[in-house]
Amino acid sequence: MASQDWFDKDFYKTLGVSKDATDAELKKTYRKLARQFHPDSNPGDAAAENRFKEISEAYSVLSDKEQRQEYDQVRAMGSGARFTAGGGGQGGGFEDVFGGMFNQGGGQRVRFGQGGAGGAGGGFEDILGGMFGGGGGFGQSSGGFRGFGGPTKGADVTASTTLDFTTAITGDTIKLSQGNGRPVNVRIPAGVADGQKIRLRGRGQPSPDGGDAGDLVVTVTVRKHPVFERDGLNLRVDVPVTFVEAALGATIQVPTLGGEPVKLKVAPGTPSGRVLRVKGRGVSTKNGTGDLLATVQVAVPSHLTDKQREAVEALAATLPDEDPREDLLAKARS
Repeated sequence: MASQDWFDKDFYKTLGVSKDATDAELKKTYRKLARQFHPDSNPGDAAAENRFKEISEAYSVLSDKEQRQEYDQVRAMGSGARFTAGGGGQGGGFEDVFGGMFNQGGGQRVRFGQGGAGGAGGGFEDILGGMFGGGGGFGQSSGGFRGFGGPTKGADVTASTTLDFTTAITGDTIKLSQGNGRPVNVRIPAGVADGQKIRLRGRGQPSPDGGDAGDLVVTVTVRKHPVFERDGLNLRVDVPVTFVEAALGATIQVPTLGGEPVKLKVAPGTPSGRVLRVKGRGVSTKNGTGDLLATVQVAVPSHLTDKQREAVEALAATLPDEDPREDLLAKARS
């Protein structure tokens, strides 16, 4: 995070919390906003995606005690400050910023000299070290170069993988090859969805100045299943039944994902499209477990013998003379 970003961005306002918000309040607010604006909840909504990024950036700084303290101190310097090099005819360098801080008006600037051995103490490093409570000052430290925002986080690395439907539902550990040729194990959580991103903290590029490494972000593509379809935490399956089973009722077998078939009762007179529910046989995640939804599809025989045709015609002759589309046509005309 560059210090200029910290001048320009009000992370408290982004999260909608006060400057003295507790860690618990920050976490509660972040989780609520993250659920609201997460890309998975707002597919194709660029504005929601940008808002989610802003929320995540704000929380990543404010949830870290050390970064939050530095951020508050930097923001206290004033949002109008700019860290640019002062040149001929160009204002706005380090001296201008600190000149304003120490009330050096009328164009006078505060000069920061090098505190050498035997020389006058209190150079530029001493001032910044005192401001931010750091004994190491401004410059190289045991953790690398520390500026106003601390060490720079390493760059994120992106990757993608394609999973079969069952693996995505049950979860597994897979092996990916990184750009440097080294394999990395990635834990796929149960119930991962098509297009979902999995973030592995600290598995990206190393920091250039001793900070935290970046993350590995894996985008998951899930292959379609020949029988099942996912609907949130539920699984859907179309189950064909015969005309006789639908008309008279029957007990049928319905497949489950990765398990033995279950038996379901089809009530007499069941029409095509009716959904039969099997509790707890859907997708299981940390957020809950869905159901298996079996949609009845009445299968009509495409070829009849003369004897079978005569039997159907005899049945038709005994049924009430009614038009099942009468109500549909009436509603269409209204």
